Amino acid sequence: MSKKVFVSGCYDLLHSGHVAFFKEASSYGELYVGIGSDSTVLDLKGRSTVNSEQERLYMVRSIRYVTGAWINSGSGIMDFEQDLRRFLPDIFVVNEDGHSPAKEAICKELCIEYKILKRIPDGELPSRSTTSLRGSLSCGLPYRLDLAGTWIDQPYVSEFHPGWALTISLEPVIEFNERCGMSTSTRNAAARLWPYELPPMHPEKLAELLFRYENEPGKKEISGAQDSIGICMPGLNRHYYNHHYWPEKIESVHDEDILSWLEDHVFLVLLWPREQDLDLLKETYINEENVKALVEAAERTWDAILSKDLKAFAAAYLDSFNAQVKMFPAMKPAKVQAAIDEYRDDVLAWKLAGAGGGGYLALVSEKPVRNSIRIKIRRRN
Repeated sequence: MSKKVFVSGCYDLLHSGHVAFFKEASSYGELYVGIGSDSTVLDLKGRSTVNSEQERLYMVRSIRYVTGAWINSGSGIMDFEQDLRRFLPDIFVVNEDGHSPAKEAICKELCIEYKILKRIPDGELPSRSTTSLRGSLSCGLPYRLDLAGTWIDQPYVSEFHPGWALTISLEPVIEFNERCGMSTSTRNAAARLWPYELPPMHPEKLAELLFRYENEPGKKEISGAQDSIGICMPGLNRHYYNHHYWPEKIESVHDEDILSWLEDHVFLVLLWPREQDLDLLKETYINEENVKALVEAAERTWDAILSKDLKAFAAAYLDSFNAQVKMFPAMKPAKVQAAIDEYRDDVLAWKLAGAGGGGYLALVSEKPVRNSIRIKIRRRN
């Protein structure tokens, strides 16, 4: 008897990459496809689908490699879980961008074989992804990844000790999920100003404009300036905060060797979006000692990057994350620690993107990390 194979995804803007994925997955048995509902995509991506769930279901069912398909009955990043438990396939297949420790864990629980496929075009066809197609049609705005000093851009933190935050601006090689620490809320604000791409203006002026636009008068929770700086200013940047929302100074690095070195040693792994009701400020330990530890770690991170000292970079990077968690314990719930433990022996350091609680695990490693997402830093030109 043929084995039952299951895959799950959005499959909006259906393209040859999807078909190649279905073809390879179907080589393991009869292929069944779970499709994310319109409401799930809106929640995860912060946008509506181009094609409705019924249109997407119709197109996926029409592909000859697919035996059957349905709309997933759940919601969120694990919207397929109820269907997986009911259907109990022999094999669950994902691509590298779709892998997460949570998916692997549920397969282990249910004794389902878990396979991770690389993105390989079929035959002589060009490489295709929904993100690249969407970027050519609509929003090509960058994302932001913080490397060290997160939270120092809030005055209630920097009042205890001034210091630097370090960010890199990322090309949108994938469409990152909402509430996952990649500054998607600020990017969404930028898209209201500049729907397709950043205008040709001085990057720091763009960042300040975006910061003021997002934090309109009367807004209770102010988004930190590191988000707008990370999106609008290419390369590697550090920005110095001292009792104010906007930094006193900004320093940038555009050296190709340094940026390429970072791309070779920083990797992302998808976890899950931060829960809506998670209150990161419910329990805090913000004091001079803890903020000073955060500041000193950020300075050492910067120095290590400039000297391309991987061992020193990893140590300072991890110290910065530990200082963040010490001030905001809710950043690292138990299931996040469990995800970290899965990679602990294979990497040099780890942290969570942004405010934590979930999102993306940003790992430092000497060599490529299994089933991770490679980053692409935006260059000045």
